[in-house]
Amino acid sequence: MPDLSVEHWPLGLTVLIFLASGIVIALVGTRMTRIADRLADLTGLGEAVFGAVLLGAGTSLSGIVVSVTVAAAGRADLAVSNAVGGIAAQTAFLVVADIFYRRANLEHAAASVPNLISGALLCALLAVPLMAATAPPVAVFGVHPASLFLVLFYLFGLRLASQSRDEPAWRPVSTAETFEDAPDGFSGGEAGAGQTRLWLGFALAVVLVGVAGYLVGLSGIALVRLTHLSDTLVGGLFTSVVTSLPELVTAVAAVRQGALTLAVGGIIGGNTFDVLFLALSDVAYRPGSIYHAIGDQPLFIICLTILLTATLLLGMIRRERSGIGNIGFESWLVLIFYGLGFGVIALG
Repeated sequence: MPDLSVEHWPLGLTVLIFLASGIVIALVGTRMTRIADRLADLTGLGEAVFGAVLLGAGTSLSGIVVSVTVAAAGRADLAVSNAVGGIAAQTAFLVVADIFYRRANLEHAAASVPNLISGALLCALLAVPLMAATAPPVAVFGVHPASLFLVLFYLFGLRLASQSRDEPAWRPVSTAETFEDAPDGFSGGEAGAGQTRLWLGFALAVVLVGVAGYLVGLSGIALVRLTHLSDTLVGGLFTSVVTSLPELVTAVAAVRQGALTLAVGGIIGGNTFDVLFLALSDVAYRPGSIYHAIGDQPLFIICLTILLTATLLLGMIRRERSGIGNIGFESWLVLIFYGLGFGVIALG
């Protein structure tokens, strides 16, 4: 019987598994969006908060599997690059969703306080691994204290976003292009058995995305071996983009369904959740603190991602109604910065 372990996968099989898993992630992600939009209304959580928590976490499961798996195998650069590279890719995906909303700039139409808080929280969370990597090495049972701080800070940010939705101290100015997050009507039956069916469907979608993500992780490791590309490039550009396909599909699908706040909240909220990949990877990486095991390129990706997020925040605050090609200045800058950033990594 032939050896089917990842170390012996041929290039053809590796590419086939990589692409097939990506297709599964994309298709299941579309269904996940429809379910999430309905559950956001039925539960009363609202699209921004639901997108930031459950939809963001569900669509991120494949990325978690990849980062934890490769970290446990001692591939620190690949684990961190996959985690943070996914955040950068998903921020760029929001530009694609913006293109599909022809009425106005998406960041203008979907302006909300929870989304602004999530964006600011993401910048703060990304600063933590930078500080940990440049500080003296410290580890307790092989885990850096910064990993625990990431989890606690994330939970604090979620609470802050939820409180700002229920009792906002200020609101974005409403314009003709502003989209209000108004729940759809539903019957009493939907609140009972119908809601249970939706939750089961959402859980099944999460499982399928997780399995597909595991296969992407295996094929990603094989790609490093077969192509001799760096762990950082494969993790930051290839596995991260494929495991982030749910965010692309859900954002575009949500925009086309008119769930604009869910689209923006799903991306930004999912990005804040994805920072927790670093904490989980630190636990899985047994030689010591993962922040002190990575090279310069993963740190460069973290800095790039902070730049992309800050640019997106500027766009949501400025709220430009339209721009070149019906997308605002922040969308063009995100695309330019993303392309230049990974161009530098590829040349390095």
